[in-house]
Amino acid sequence: MKKFINKIDDVLTESLSGFALAHGDLVTLNLEPNFLTRKQKSSNKVAIISGGGSGHEPLHAGYIGYGMLDAACPGYVFTSPTPDQMLAAATAVHADRGVLFIVKNYAGDVMNFEMAAEMLSFESATVLTSDDCAVINSTYTTGRRGVAGTVIVEKCVGSLAETGADLQACKALGDKVNSRTASMGVALTSCTVPAAGRPTFDISDTELEMGVGIHGEPGRRREAMREADAIVSDCVEAIITDLKTRAIFTTSTHEALLLINGFGATPLMELYLIYNTALKLFNQHGIQISRSLVGNYTTALDMAGASITLCLLDDEIKQHWDSPVHTAALRWNK
Repeated sequence: MKKFINKIDDVLTESLSGFALAHGDLVTLNLEPNFLTRKQKSSNKVAIISGGGSGHEPLHAGYIGYGMLDAACPGYVFTSPTPDQMLAAATAVHADRGVLFIVKNYAGDVMNFEMAAEMLSFESATVLTSDDCAVINSTYTTGRRGVAGTVIVEKCVGSLAETGADLQACKALGDKVNSRTASMGVALTSCTVPAAGRPTFDISDTELEMGVGIHGEPGRRREAMREADAIVSDCVEAIITDLKTRAIFTTSTHEALLLINGFGATPLMELYLIYNTALKLFNQHGIQISRSLVGNYTTALDMAGASITLCLLDDEIKQHWDSPVHTAALRWNK
């Protein structure tokens, strides 16, 4: 294993310290327990908090700032943060309007965030993201996995919170965005967790893993490597089937956001190639892509691969996706 590492036990602390120094205008780092907050605490708004295992950068710390998160709790690599991290973060950013936790649907994350919520002395609610249509049940989750669609939920809910909306309205929007979102991922290589020192799974140069999770969990199937168009077609069909099964997608024309997300080791040249094919295929299904995002937004360390995420838009979701945002990893003014 060749990585830019000093000591395995120090990787997270040194990385978080570097992030906080690089973005000192946006975030403040707290150690023991580890959590990050906005540099300037917001007032009179619902506090939006997310978190999860490290290794998915820029998720979640990269989305702290105006229009998105108030705080993020990073666990060790691919390991849930602890309830004391979440409790400390919530206490730090609470602004008398309650706290909304945005939690990816993995058993450890769900359990620990629930424990933290029970210990809070103020009101809280939770949005579980579960956009991964690759699996219905998994030993890693309490159902469908939360993956790159989490970014869309955090952006839209963060925007609504900035308007002064109450806790239940923020939760309702988060649940709606999640219900209208589906993702499918594919891996060409495994990833290497620093503490393990070897790839999470073995895969040959002539194979790919269809439906892989962002921690290197097995996908739907192992299959032979093919041309990109064929791989993207399978992902798009899985997404369309999922949305139809859940009665989200009908035969009428839909407007949508298309997110092509890299897993950490896939060049932008290939991600834009995927976008080019996916857009054409979705158009054939009557889906008009009116919003786009291409890049590394929910990674899996050094995995070569990508995921395709589609979110069916309505006026409310569009409004909050388009609204201004200023974070380390996502920023625009509209």
